Amino acid sequence: MKKTIMIKRRYEFKILFSKGKVAYGRNVTMYVLKNKLSVNKLGIAVGKKSGKAVDRNRIKRLIRENYRLTEDKIKCGYNILISVNKKAEIKNVDFYDIKKEVEKLFKKSELWLEKT
Repeated sequence: MKKTIMIKRRYEFKILFSKGKVAYGRNVTMYVLKNKLSVNKLGIAVGKKSGKAVDRNRIKRLIRENYRLTEDKIKCGYNILISVNKKAEIKNVDFYDIKKEVEKLFKKSELWLEKT
């Protein structure tokens, strides 16, 4: 299992938002930028307009768990930011919806290792 570092600094989020390659999905958007490390750095952004704190934390847990399960199938050496869209109804989103969408965005960003 690979080790992933979480992005916590504001300037790292700003760099990803401005210079990252973007892949749009229905509920989430993914920003990807190559780094000079041998590990991935993951950031999760959920705005306050998405819902109350309970809902925002739930969606972050779902995204984090999906990433953990697919971590071995992702290329190393990238900064990845997964941002939840403001208009997404996160109360109605379940684990499998997020799983399908995150996998699709990794394939779209050309970070997926397995051929399908």
